[in-house]
Amino acid sequence: MNATVKHLFGIGAAITIGALAPLASAAPAAVAVTGAHCVRAEQDVWDSGPSRTVTARGCGIPSQEHRWYKVEIDTLVERHYKGDSVQSGVDRSTTVHSRTIRCLGYTSDAGTVDWFGCPPV
Repeated sequence: MNATVKHLFGIGAAITIGALAPLASAAPAAVAVTGAHCVRAEQDVWDSGPSRTVTARGCGIPSQEHRWYKVEIDTLVERHYKGDSVQSGVDRSTTVHSRTIRCLGYTSDAGTVDWFGCPPV
């Protein structure tokens, strides 16, 4: 291959890489925007461990359609039940501030958001 052709290929590759580098560095910032923020949330805790469903109020939900969300919660109230059913009654409640969790999707109804698939806190 001619030295001039090799030189031109090298310049073309450098221009392409230089043009793509800013796009690659901007990608993580775009992903971070997909987080949601909730003012208050409740999560039930049973004898077998925390529920994977979180009920929240005052949520700002991103407009993108994603399966997973990083949800920042200002105040999370955990209701600890005496047994494995609601009928057994609440033993105690604990309040956790500034909690960040990852949840799988949500359903929304009358100002309440139900996040599901949340890992135990």
